[in-house]
Amino acid sequence: MRLLLIEDDDRIAGPLTEGLGRYGFTVDRVRTGAAGLADDGSADLVLLDLGLPDMDGLDVCRALRARSPVPIIMITARGEEADRVAGLELGADDYLAKPFGVRELVARIRAVTRRTGALPAVPQAPGTGAPVAAAAPQRLGSLEVDRRTRQVWVAGRETALTPREFDLLAHLAQDPGAVHSRQQIMDAVWDPNFFGPTKTLDAHVASLRRKLGDPGWITTARGVGFRLTVPGESPPGAAG
Repeated sequence: MRLLLIEDDDRIAGPLTEGLGRYGFTVDRVRTGAAGLADDGSADLVLLDLGLPDMDGLDVCRALRARSPVPIIMITARGEEADRVAGLELGADDYLAKPFGVRELVARIRAVTRRTGALPAVPQAPGTGAPVAAAAPQRLGSLEVDRRTRQVWVAGRETALTPREFDLLAHLAQDPGAVHSRQQIMDAVWDPNFFGPTKTLDAHVASLRRKLGDPGWITTARGVGFRLTVPGESPPGAAG
């Protein structure tokens, strides 16, 4: 699904683009309202900041809605009721005030697309016009991770994981053997605005180790974080 992000602040746009990419979205980002209006119109949904450097986001919303039914979610620091009402009356489909977590935004995107009946574009292979094949399941020793179906198998037997456990495993499996810091994991699997106890990560790691059947799948880099390894092939110095 292609998203058009109209946001001038790099501190917001960078993490947002990265976070949405982890959920399978393709994000094209522009910095001004004019650039957003000059887009080719192929986006499945628009994420629109109101505080743009060249024009008011409300005017961008009005212009987009005049020419297209594309779903629009406003993302802005303006949290006043008058701004929310104005945006919705101009045709925005939802309104999300900063700060917010990526998970909340993803939930809003999914809700809006369900409500509007928007259909995501078929991903195209760069420069070919051909559909991109679905990613094959990842295999690490006896472990198999299918991100498309969110299923996991160990030694050929399917292992039931909670959504958070799957996200944790998939994150570690992106770069097996590499140490992922606790903060990196919390930002990626929870989100940068999560303020709960960090012990929740330890609890999920412990549960995941049990379900995978061998604590050696996830080893601890003391004082740093965790890594995913094939049992028996743990890097020297790793402690489980």
